[in-house]
Amino acid sequence: MTAETGSETVETTPMLGFQALGSALDDALARDPSVILLGEDIADPSGGVFKVSAGLSTKYGTDRVRATPISEQAIVGAAVGAAIAGMKPVAEIMLMDFLAVCMDQVSNHAAKLRYMSGGQTTVPLTIRCAAGAGMQFGAQHSEMLEAWLTHIPGLKVVVPSNPADAKGLLTAAIFDPDPVVVVEQSLLYFAPPQPVPVGHHVVPLGSAATVRAGNDITLISYGRQVHTALAAAEALARESVDAEVIDLRSLVPLDESRILESVARTKHAVVIHEAVRRGGFGAELAAMITENLFDELGAPVQRVAGPVTPIPFAKTLEDAFVPGEDAIVAAARSALARSRATAGTHG
Repeated sequence: MTAETGSETVETTPMLGFQALGSALDDALARDPSVILLGEDIADPSGGVFKVSAGLSTKYGTDRVRATPISEQAIVGAAVGAAIAGMKPVAEIMLMDFLAVCMDQVSNHAAKLRYMSGGQTTVPLTIRCAAGAGMQFGAQHSEMLEAWLTHIPGLKVVVPSNPADAKGLLTAAIFDPDPVVVVEQSLLYFAPPQPVPVGHHVVPLGSAATVRAGNDITLISYGRQVHTALAAAEALARESVDAEVIDLRSLVPLDESRILESVARTKHAVVIHEAVRRGGFGAELAAMITENLFDELGAPVQRVAGPVTPIPFAKTLEDAFVPGEDAIVAAARSALARSRATAGTHG
């Protein structure tokens, strides 16, 4: 299978999310002997709880694909040390909630060492973690905590929405000189197969994608919510509303220019994420848009996000926690109605 990328033809093959991530790790291990993997149960025969690293310890040896004790502090602490010693470690924190256990290593060491050394010591560390609702993992195993990470200077944060971007962003993260956290929503691992470039594939950090063009309103999201935003855009199209959908892919660095160009043109924006609304990354997006485009907006930026509650275990309640298509459509309708009302008042 091939795909056209500009003037370039790229060979692709269908992959599930966990296979695409494994392909990125395989390519990196083969390409650079300084790449190592660390994490609980990542060596064969387990290959990780989501099978992302299946086969890699057999292929590259347990010196480079290391199963660790159940200690997030040990995993990230060892990875930080390896990074400043010249390695390119990829540390797997099984679930994003467990970053709370090793946040000192992440925030006070990995994120700050380059700054505190005057740029002399880089920390080319990648941290992978599963996250998000939809698997009935319960309140302590299902959170989206990307806002924690984006608040820490020195960290880069990416959230892929599909297998191809998962491979490309992970590859970019591994070969970046700074620490990068790759947030992998659990449902991505086993979503329907999609075409993924074969071999080395890089999606540059800080590069958003316009996944649906439109002129009336901009829907901005990342991760699995991009697909919900696309479904909402199709529903809005049936109401003669032409919605543009932007997949951020990278939260830090953020592709501000793509966001602002789109919203300056559509005059309306809805930001969508699964994480709880209060203090979520959507608030940062809304503030950035408002600060830059206040006089051009037809209505205030709308936010669609999870309620401020722990994530329920019960399937019906868990589904209700995650913002759905109807909530996005309602927010878009509200923004457009408010814009029309204001225009009528000033007409």
